[in-house]
Amino acid sequence: MSNPTDTTKDYQAYVDQKSPNSPIIKNCLNAFWVGGLICAIGQIIALFCKSRGFDTETSGTIVSILLIGFSAFLTGLNIFNKIGKFAGAGSLVPITGFANSIVAPAMEYKSEGYVMGVGGKMFTVAGPVLVFGISTSIIVGIIYLIFNTTGITLV
Repeated sequence: MSNPTDTTKDYQAYVDQKSPNSPIIKNCLNAFWVGGLICAIGQIIALFCKSRGFDTETSGTIVSILLIGFSAFLTGLNIFNKIGKFAGAGSLVPITGFANSIVAPAMEYKSEGYVMGVGGKMFTVAGPVLVFGISTSIIVGIIYLIFNTTGITLV
């Protein structure tokens, strides 16, 4: 009878042999330049808005709306997923990745209906991010309120 650790070692050797090595440098470079390109597009939109007379805050809002809209549209056409496979975190870290994380599950579960499918499943990926983000902002707000009412300056 064989030793279970021998079987585990044999299996791990088999997996290592069959699994392709990940080109880490290439993946990092792709993530860097695609993420940078997305941010550069956002900057171009912001500069265009400012040249049209919008203030910085309004320009930032317009940039966010347009990048989310473009990302959602490209996700609907299955183009953003291809960009994501190529660029990895470079396409997922900017705000475009958040839009993709909402639209992709909504499209996937559309066949289950709009209420239980789209409505129930579209936040499967983004839901934890929203929960922890909102929870953290509430906790920070309570801490700020406590210190602000006691006269201690935080900033």
